[in-house]
Amino acid sequence: MNESIFFPGSIRENFIIGIFLLFQISAVSALDIFVAQNGIDAQPGTEKAPLRTLEAAQKLARTKAGKEPVTVTVGDGVYYLQKPLVLTEQDSGGAEAPVIYRAAHEGKAVISGGVLLALKWEPYQKDLFKAKTPAGLQFDQLFVNGVRQIMARYPNYDPTRTNVPYRGSAEDAISFEKAAKWKDPAGAYIHAMHEHLWGGYDYEITGKDANGNLIYEGGWQNNRPGKMHPKFRMVENIFEELDAPGEWYHDRKTDTLYFYPTQGLELPKATVEGVRLSSLLEFRGSQKKTVRFVTFDGFVLRHTARTFMLNKEPLLRSDWTIYRSGAVLFDGTEDCRLLNTFIDQPGGNGVFVNNYNRRVQMSGLHVFDCGASAIAFVGDPKAVRNPVFNYNAAHDVAAVDKTPGPLTDNYPMECTLEDSLLHEVGTVEKQGAGVQISMSRRIAVRNSSIYDTSRSGININEGTWGGHIIEGCDVFNTVQETGDHGAFNSWARDRYWSPKIGEVVAAVQKDPSLPFLDAMEPNIIRNNRWRCDRGWDIDLDDGSSNYIITNNLLLRGGLKLREGYKRIVTNNIIIKNSLHPHVWFPDSDDVFTHNIVMTAYRPAVMRLTKWGAEIDYNLFASNDADRARYADKGIDAHSMVGDPEFADAISGDFTVKNETLARKIGFKNFPMDRFGVQKTSLRGIAKKPEMPQVVMKIDTTPAVIQPKRAVTWMGAVLGEPSGEEMSAFGLSFDSKGVSIEQIDASSALGGEQGLRKGDLIQRVNDKPVGDIQDLRKILESVKDGKFQLRVTRDQKPTTLELVVKDLTKP
Repeated sequence: MNESIFFPGSIRENFIIGIFLLFQISAVSALDIFVAQNGIDAQPGTEKAPLRTLEAAQKLARTKAGKEPVTVTVGDGVYYLQKPLVLTEQDSGGAEAPVIYRAAHEGKAVISGGVLLALKWEPYQKDLFKAKTPAGLQFDQLFVNGVRQIMARYPNYDPTRTNVPYRGSAEDAISFEKAAKWKDPAGAYIHAMHEHLWGGYDYEITGKDANGNLIYEGGWQNNRPGKMHPKFRMVENIFEELDAPGEWYHDRKTDTLYFYPTQGLELPKATVEGVRLSSLLEFRGSQKKTVRFVTFDGFVLRHTARTFMLNKEPLLRSDWTIYRSGAVLFDGTEDCRLLNTFIDQPGGNGVFVNNYNRRVQMSGLHVFDCGASAIAFVGDPKAVRNPVFNYNAAHDVAAVDKTPGPLTDNYPMECTLEDSLLHEVGTVEKQGAGVQISMSRRIAVRNSSIYDTSRSGININEGTWGGHIIEGCDVFNTVQETGDHGAFNSWARDRYWSPKIGEVVAAVQKDPSLPFLDAMEPNIIRNNRWRCDRGWDIDLDDGSSNYIITNNLLLRGGLKLREGYKRIVTNNIIIKNSLHPHVWFPDSDDVFTHNIVMTAYRPAVMRLTKWGAEIDYNLFASNDADRARYADKGIDAHSMVGDPEFADAISGDFTVKNETLARKIGFKNFPMDRFGVQKTSLRGIAKKPEMPQVVMKIDTTPAVIQPKRAVTWMGAVLGEPSGEEMSAFGLSFDSKGVSIEQIDASSALGGEQGLRKGDLIQRVNDKPVGDIQDLRKILESVKDGKFQLRVTRDQKPTTLELVVKDLTKP
C-alpha cells in the first residue's frame, strides 16, 4: 500500500520535521515557563515557582517570543478565563524559535470560558430547586459535573430521537394557546426548521402584543429565506416549561437559577458552571502583521456560549449564514498549530479559520457536541470576483470578469485538518457542518471521523478556489435533522452559474473557461467512506465543477452529480445505490468509469441525448436491465453485470475478490481498513458506520428494454417526479407535481407566456397537483379554457394565466 495516499505531507513528514526542529532548537537558548493551579503571577514562572494564569505566562513569553524558543507548560486543572486569550503579532515565534503552549499532561489542563458557581440550593416546588446567582451574571448554558444541561423547553428534549429536529419538535410550539400560559416569555428563543429542511431559523422573543401574540426578532440564519416549517419547531428559556429532569431556567431579573436535577444527582456536591465567553483562544493578526509559529498542544477547551443570534453574514449564494468566531479563532496567521486538543461542547463553532491564514495545521482534535460547525475555513467575500450572495440575485453570466482566481489574498490557503474526531455537530444551528470550506484554497481534510451531524459532514460552499483534498475520512450518520443534502455536499453557484440553465449553457458554449474561473484547481475526494441515510453519500449540487472522485466506499445514499462541468468519477464502490445524474449541462465533460454500482442510475430532469463525456466500463452488481436502461444516452456499452464477490461485506471489507470482472472493467481494489481517525486514543472511542446488508441478486440475462409510453398533453410530454428527484426542482423530497419533459413551443400550452421544458406543475386553479391523474380531474372542471397554473421554474415559483381553445386532458 502506498501510504502517501493517506498521509501525503502530513503526520509522517511532520514527525520528521519535528525531530529536526528539536535538534535545531536545542542548539539555541530557550525560555521555559510554567503555569500551575498553585502558582502566583508575581513569581518568575519557573517549575518550582510557577505562574497562576495564562495571561501572566503570555506577558512573560512576549519578552522572548521570536528571539528564542518559548515553551509554556500548563499544569493540570481548570483555568477560567475572564476574557478570551488573544494572541497578536507580539506573540509570534519563528521557524527556529517557535512559541509553544502545552499541557503538562494531555487532556488534564482545561481552559474554560465559564464561571464556577458557588450556590446554596433550596427546594422550590415539587422536584425543582432554586439558588441565587451573582448579581448581573448572565449565561445561556449550564454545566453540571461537566455535562451540559437542557434549557427549559417545549417540547422536551429526547436524546434518542436523533432524526427529529432539535431532538423534539412540535407544531404548537409557539401557538397562541401555548403562549397564553407563559407569563413573561421575553428572552426566550424560537428554533424552527426551514420549510424545505434546508437548515433552520432562530428567533428571540421580545414579548407579547396587546392581543397576547408573541413578538420576536431574528430568522436571519438562512441565506435561502423561506417560511418556518409548520411542524418542526421548538421554544426554550421559558420558565413554565421547566418540567423535566436536567432542565434549568435562569431568571435574570431576580438572579435566580431554577433546576430540575436528574435522578441520583447529589446537588449540594455537584460542580455547577455557567458559560459566559463565546471564544477562548483568538489568534488575531492580519496579512501584514501575522501571528506566526505559535502552537497550542494537549488542552481541553470547554464552556463557550451559543452564538446563533449572531449568525447573520450570508455566504456566496449558498444556504449558509455564518458567525466569524469559535472556541478557537485563527485570523491572520502563518504556520500556527492546534494539536491534540479536546473542544468539549462548544456553544457555537469549534474552530474558525477566518480570512488570511497560511499553513494552519490542526491534528489530533476531538470536537464533541458542537452548537454550530466543528471546523470552518472561510475567506473574505471581497477577495471574490463578481460576488453574488442571494440565490436568486440577478447575475449577467456573459458579462462577468474573465480573470481567473481571487482579487486578493485574504483567504485561508494550504491549511490542514487531520487525524481528528468530530461528532455531535450542529446541535443548535442546523446549517452547521463537521468541516465547512468557503472562499478558500488548497484545504486538506485527512483521516478524520465525522458523524452524528444535523446537516453535512463536509461542505464545500462554492468553487472558490479549489485545490482541496478530502481523503481517508469516515463520514456517516449525517443530515440527521435536515434534508436534500449529503454526507459530503458542495455547491458552486459561482460567477459562471445561474438558476436559469439556458443562460449558463449559452455562456459556457461561447467561453468554455467560465466554470473554471473560480474552481481553478480540481477538488480531490479519495479513499473515504461515506454514509447518508437521508440524502446522498456524495452530493455535488448546483454548479459543482472540477472534481476528481476516486476510491470511495459509498454505503447507502449513492452519488449525485447535479449540473456542473468536469467531474471525473472513477474506481468507487456504491453499495445498494448508484449514480444520480441531475439536470446535466450538455458538453459537461463528466466521466463515470470503472465503478461498481448495485442499481440502475437514478436520473432527474436529464433531457440530453448523450450523458457526459464517458459513462462506461462500470460493473452492475444487479442485472442487465439496470445496465441497459439508459443505453440510448450513449453510455455503458462496455459495462458488465456480475457479482464482485466482496471479501466480507458484513464487517465492512468490500475488497473485490472477483479479479476477472475487476480486470475487465478496470477496477482496482483500495484499502478498507484505513478510514477515519488514526490516533490511538481517538480511534478507540470513535464510532463506525453500520454496514448495510448486501444480498446479491445477479441476473446476466441480456435485457430487452421496452420504450416507455409517454403521457402527452396538447404538445407536451409529462412526467411524474417524486422523492429525491424533487431536489432537481429545488424542492423538498415530499413535494409533488407533474413535470414538463418536452413541449412544442408552438403548441397551445407553449409559447412565450406558456409552459416550458423543465417546468413542474404544482397547482391548477389553486388546487394541488400530485400526479397526472390529479391533473386530469382538475382540468375536467375548467370552463372556457381559462385556468391558472402554479409552476416551479428554474427553482422559483411562477404563476401562468392560460387561455386554451379546445382544451383536452392528458
